[in-house]
Amino acid sequence: MPREVLIANRHPRLRLTRRAVARVLHLLDAHFFASASDHSKIENRKSKIAPGELSLVFLTDPALAQLHADFLADPTPTDVITFEGDPTQGTAGEICVSVDAAIREVGPRRDFSAELTLYLVHGWLHLAGYDDLQPAKKRRMRRAEAKAMKLLRDAGALPRFQLGAKSA
Repeated sequence: MPREVLIANRHPRLRLTRRAVARVLHLLDAHFFASASDHSKIENRKSKIAPGELSLVFLTDPALAQLHADFLADPTPTDVITFEGDPTQGTAGEICVSVDAAIREVGPRRDFSAELTLYLVHGWLHLAGYDDLQPAKKRRMRRAEAKAMKLLRDAGALPRFQLGAKSA
């Protein structure tokens, strides 16, 4: 049974299909852990994301920068912040994503939907125990991100994110 995914869209322009976004996280959950003989999986790991509901929040740069300041004592903008859950409370964690950061990265060779999905993958990998603060760990995370994105593309599971007019 797939975990419950709670999605909050706090960005005034982002349009999404919640079912498609939840599918990303469900596929990552289902395909992340495998036997050593199954090379289609992302990586073998002894630990995994805690069971329970997973929360996902799409935010503006200022809102995510405020969380960054409040919880990590760093007021600068960032693209993704993850908070570990509490299995005793039935929570796996929370992934907070800056939609504005993804907008800035869009260009001739970068698709907005793929970029925002990459941020979801990145946050999920943090919850799975990946770190990107040291060069070797960052390379490991980048490899896992690439494998996860390939998995999602091959499954036809990249959600379509759209930007609408600013809500009143």
